Amino acid sequence: MMSKNNKTAITPTREENYAEWYQQVIKAADMAENSEVRGCMVIKPWGYAIWENIQRALDKMFRETGHRNAYFPIFIPKSFFEKEAEHIEGFAKECAIVTHSKLEADGKGGLQLAGELTEPYIVRPTSETIIGASFAKWVNSYRDLPLLINQWANIVRWEMRTRLFLRTTEFLWQEGHTVHETEKEAKEETLKMLNVYAIFARDYLALPVIQGEKTESEKFPGAVTTYCIEAMMQDRKALQSGTSHFLGQNFAKASEIKFQNRKGEIEYAWTTSWGVSTRLIGAIIMAHSDDNGLVLPPKIAPSHIAIIPIYRDAQEQKQVMAFAENVQNQLKDLYLDDVPLYTELDTRDMTSSERNWYWIKKGIPLRLEIGPRDIIHDAVMLARRDKEPQDKQSVKISDLTNYVLQTLVEMQQGYYQRALAFKDKWTMEIDDKEEFYRFFTPKNIEQPEIHGGFASSHWCGKSSCEEKIKEDLKVTIRCIPFNTKEETGNCICCGKPSTRRVIFAKAY
Repeated sequence: MMSKNNKTAITPTREENYAEWYQQVIKAADMAENSEVRGCMVIKPWGYAIWENIQRALDKMFRETGHRNAYFPIFIPKSFFEKEAEHIEGFAKECAIVTHSKLEADGKGGLQLAGELTEPYIVRPTSETIIGASFAKWVNSYRDLPLLINQWANIVRWEMRTRLFLRTTEFLWQEGHTVHETEKEAKEETLKMLNVYAIFARDYLALPVIQGEKTESEKFPGAVTTYCIEAMMQDRKALQSGTSHFLGQNFAKASEIKFQNRKGEIEYAWTTSWGVSTRLIGAIIMAHSDDNGLVLPPKIAPSHIAIIPIYRDAQEQKQVMAFAENVQNQLKDLYLDDVPLYTELDTRDMTSSERNWYWIKKGIPLRLEIGPRDIIHDAVMLARRDKEPQDKQSVKISDLTNYVLQTLVEMQQGYYQRALAFKDKWTMEIDDKEEFYRFFTPKNIEQPEIHGGFASSHWCGKSSCEEKIKEDLKVTIRCIPFNTKEETGNCICCGKPSTRRVIFAKAY
């Protein structure tokens, strides 16, 4: 329950300490917690249900584009990584390695390592190499192509600084891996799946994103080209929310993925990979939530309606509970587009105010209060998460189903439009170097309200300028947007001629 001394349920607020606010929102919504294993997290039921909804929606979209799910080993022989030089260089510092097969008693009441492996195993940081070994066996002819596979799995990458959902040593994700007959088909697949991510972010997460290409220094190790979707959080930092990689023939050559072409000749295939992770849950939190807790777009919420009965004695309890159960039955089997709606009948021994605040902090879209007076009017009191906590409206039972569905649609669209307006407001074309540096300097004395966002600025294409800005401001090129028109300008760093703008931002 919100403290009487505080104006908000979450302290500190976003303005006071955004990083700590983020952690407190997760805690208040009971989504996840840090594990006893350093850098790892326990995803609790409310948080995991959001991930299950992400899986359900993406699985449907993947199947509609011809992909099928499979599963591959978590252990990857070290020699597999060594086949692709750029790949191993990119992941070497993040790899967890298994060197022994068992434990033995040390004679002192403890355990010691035993059974040293002839070849160490890498605990999966990504699966291109191990999946490539299977693909090499599955692909023999052009008739076997395209091969379109997706895997839902866990990933391990050592992290020095962790943050729940955004960056943990172990996290959950999906990774698509496909094999194609031609370069053209592989490139089309790469862009198709990036667009799937963008549509999913828009339609389910209410998250506007910028689609674009990564620079050479930011691309996936071993890829020819990496594309991404970038979203703006409420602290105006960027969050990379999905990537899609055109791998060319690099991994096909490393894994010997060959096929007999239509002329009867043997050639290497063309491959892609693409993925999103539990980082998307962090994106939802940071893009939509407020100082009263979690805010969830209805299409991704674990439950949609909390029914809160209010009564003073046993007689009222019997009457109100019967009415509340009828309301719950009325709201069964409803769908918001393809999303089934779920209700929570909250009968816990708590005050109605405590129960209300519990669900506000968990981000449930709608709250229905039912008391004796509501029953007299054959109505419920309805509160929306996108309105003030005390803003409630009486809705007749005869109108409730339609009202709920229309309201949830309105809320889903409203969250997207609000996030889009925020992104557009803080995406600025900047051509002056001094203005660019001021834009990314926190707590600027002259313009305190302007200290970051997305800067659309010219870049000459040289990595030296990219690194200079990163060193000076901790600002990176998030992407080269697809919709950027060619225009003459001057590099924001060196001043030399440029033909395109890119998106600069601080990022997670």
